Amino acid sequence: MDAEQWRSRLATGHWFGHLPASFQHSLLANSRVRQLAAGEYLFKRGDPPCGLYAVLEGAVRISAVNAQGKEAVLSLVESPYWFGEICLFDSLPRTHDALAMGPCTLLQIPQALMLEILDEHPVYWRDVALLMSHKLRLSLINIEQISLMPTSVRLAHRLLMIAEGYGEIAQTRRVLHLPQEDLAAMLGLSRQTINSLLKALEQQGILGLSYGAIEVLDLQRLRQAAGVDG
Repeated sequence: MDAEQWRSRLATGHWFGHLPASFQHSLLANSRVRQLAAGEYLFKRGDPPCGLYAVLEGAVRISAVNAQGKEAVLSLVESPYWFGEICLFDSLPRTHDALAMGPCTLLQIPQALMLEILDEHPVYWRDVALLMSHKLRLSLINIEQISLMPTSVRLAHRLLMIAEGYGEIAQTRRVLHLPQEDLAAMLGLSRQTINSLLKALEQQGILGLSYGAIEVLDLQRLRQAAGVDG
């Protein structure tokens, strides 16, 4: 499968869409398309670096499990989200698990090829750093919210982030295929608390709830509930 056919889809993402054309070409020319079955791991915590990835179809859950078996879900990412860039900087093992939530198609630029591109064109390191700094910014916002914001605001803000593809897409997704268990693990709350908060948003006409999915019915009011202007 030719990676070039995915260029238009990837270009809808903020990061790839703003790259120099030459860097876009290098990424696609050195990539391969990978298919994952539902429940298949792309990589696990502690695995060696394996390159940079983009989600083309489906969704990938980024998470970690501690020694006691408790799971923390960092994010659920869909097309055209890119991830895996941290290991390009330090060459250390993977810090989290990446699991296909259903049948999934991914683009991979292997570690060695990615480093060759960056060695040949050092100016591209800035673009990769921008990809990582955007995620660092979101992480700092989440840490602040855990300390300062009520649970209802944290929930609304996380739903808004997912709907907006963590800042990668211009067109907000209206239907989020997100189990409540994963949402609870993202926010460090119980499944019962998440259900109660979602029900409250449903009663206000902001969300519509169905099995395994959350529909955003009123985007403006969700932004208000998340404490976001505009």
